[in-house]
Amino acid sequence: MRRKEFNIEDKQIILKILSSCEYGVLSLISEDKPYSVALNFVYFQDKLYFHGAKEGRKVEAIRDNNKASFLVVKPYSLIPSYFSNTIAACPATQFFSSVFFEGEIKQIENKNKKAEVLNALMEKLQSEGGYEPIAYEKAMYKKMIEKTAVFEFTVLNLSCKVKVGQNLNNMQKNNMLEKLSNRNTQIDKQTIKVIKEFNKD
Repeated sequence: MRRKEFNIEDKQIILKILSSCEYGVLSLISEDKPYSVALNFVYFQDKLYFHGAKEGRKVEAIRDNNKASFLVVKPYSLIPSYFSNTIAACPATQFFSSVFFEGEIKQIENKNKKAEVLNALMEKLQSEGGYEPIAYEKAMYKKMIEKTAVFEFTVLNLSCKVKVGQNLNNMQKNNMLEKLSNRNTQIDKQTIKVIKEFNKD
């Protein structure tokens, strides 16, 4: 990563970003062309997992070439240029976190493993509960598990970027915090919290 101040290697920070993002973008090669698809995912036992139909372009692409990348992005505040007290357009930007994976995909056939992964996905997306845990031995889930394709993405390379003003000096950071606080949208409140976490003196 060119901008080292944005590079994150702390696993707990990476896990926090992944748990807060509902979906990511899977990039494959299909018919000798780039092909990307957005999908829900779970990072579970140091691997990425996602599910879908047993047929279709995504499945065919994985069968032809199981190498892939996966990108997860958590957006924070859009920063207009005038937050920098200038009429120039150049300072306009957006703050965000991202995690980028490179690796290999295989389809899981073991029904108990599929159930375990789908249950982990449910725990992530519906953490408040309110559903019967998924298990293959439960009659209500057998057909669903058999019909659903579950894919395991083995991570060979991972990088994480968090861009929340780490390159700004103290005066610029304080100005940015003041402007975000005055605008005071929900995402601005979240962004202020993240800026303070990553810009500790």
